[in-house]
Amino acid sequence: MRFKDRVDAGRMLATRLAALRPERPMVVALPRGGVPVAYEIAKALGAPLDVLIARKLGAPRHPELGIGAVAQGGASYVNAEAIAMLGVRREYIEAVTRAELSEIDRRLQAYRGSRPPLDVHERTVIVVDDGLATGATMRAAIRSLRQQKPRSIVLAVPVCAAETASELRREVDEVVCGMIPVDFCAVGLWYRDFTQTTDEEVVRLLEGAEREQAEREGDPHAGVWPQSAPLDPKQPRGRVS
Repeated sequence: MRFKDRVDAGRMLATRLAALRPERPMVVALPRGGVPVAYEIAKALGAPLDVLIARKLGAPRHPELGIGAVAQGGASYVNAEAIAMLGVRREYIEAVTRAELSEIDRRLQAYRGSRPPLDVHERTVIVVDDGLATGATMRAAIRSLRQQKPRSIVLAVPVCAAETASELRREVDEVVCGMIPVDFCAVGLWYRDFTQTTDEEVVRLLEGAEREQAEREGDPHAGVWPQSAPLDPKQPRGRVS
C-alpha cells in the first residue's frame, strides 16, 4: 500500500482520529511536509491548525547526518550514542543549536507573521508529520509541546519506522500511524507523489485553516493573518524532516 499524496494520507489519518473531535483538539504540524497532512486532519475535526518547527542538528563535516534536533522554544534531543561515536564536542553542539534556533525564528516569522501561537495548555494536541524515519525532529517537537503542559499529546503520522514508533510511544499519550512497514527504508517510498512542499503552500494552508476556523466560530474578523515576511531566497530552504 502507498498513499496517493499527502492529502490522501491526511484524510486517512483523519478517519482514525475522528473519535477525538469531542475533545476539541488542536492540530500542530511539522513543516513543511507535515502541513498538508495536518490541514486535512484539522479540517475534518474542525480544529485549529498551527506549526511547530524543529530542525536537525547535523554532524561536523557531515550535516546530512543527524546527531539530534532542536525545536522552537529551545527544547532539544541529542543522540548520545552518535555524539560519542563521532567525538562531537559540546562547543560544536552549542554552536549548531544556536544557528538552527535562528533559522527556526526566521521560518516562524515567514509562516506565522505576528500571529501568536496556539495556546495548547490543558488541551489535547495532535502533532503531525508526513512520516518518520529516525524521529529526531519529532522528539524535539514533542519536548517543546510538553513544556507547554497540554492535557495529552497524540502523535499522528501516515508512515513510521517500526523502531521509531516503538520509542515514541513512550513519549506521547497515543500514536496513530497508518503504516509501520518492516522494510521501511524511506518516507518517500510510501507515497506515489512525494513532491516537496513549498513555503508558499505552507502559508496558503495555514491561512486557509485560519479562515475556516473563523467561519466555524462565527468571527468575521479572525480570518485575516498578519503579513508574513517572505523567506529570503538566498537562505537555506531544505525541508525539515
